[in-house]
Amino acid sequence: MTSEAAARDVVAAYYAAFNAGDSAAMLALVTDDVRHDVNQGAARIGRGKFAEFLAHMDRCYSERLADLVVMAAPGGVHAAARFTVHGSYKATDEGLPEAKGQTYVLDAGAFLEVRDGKVSRVATCYNLNDWIAQVSA
Repeated sequence: MTSEAAARDVVAAYYAAFNAGDSAAMLALVTDDVRHDVNQGAARIGRGKFAEFLAHMDRCYSERLADLVVMAAPGGVHAAARFTVHGSYKATDEGLPEAKGQTYVLDAGAFLEVRDGKVSRVATCYNLNDWIAQVSA
């Protein structure tokens, strides 16, 4: 069992790696069988699928998270994060509006599970319609 403080530390390190653009560090902080529940999409299972997702995101988007708040439930298994995404849309993502370097700011959150000191599940939630409106304006 992970303590609440340890869970918060793992989640904070995960998002610090995100902000540093350090995919290798993010991958080191997830379990081999990590479940990534994508906003408006199908779940991806495993570190390999998560690595593919990170590469795709890096190609299409440049994002930095601000105002990060991390919470953990008693027992340290369940955690949540709230943050503001500041991003730019670098390359057109299939099925979405054309990328022209548009910038956006979104409120977002994530629900995570921690096992053996690593993130074993992450589900990120944001308002896709708000993002589309911002990049289409």
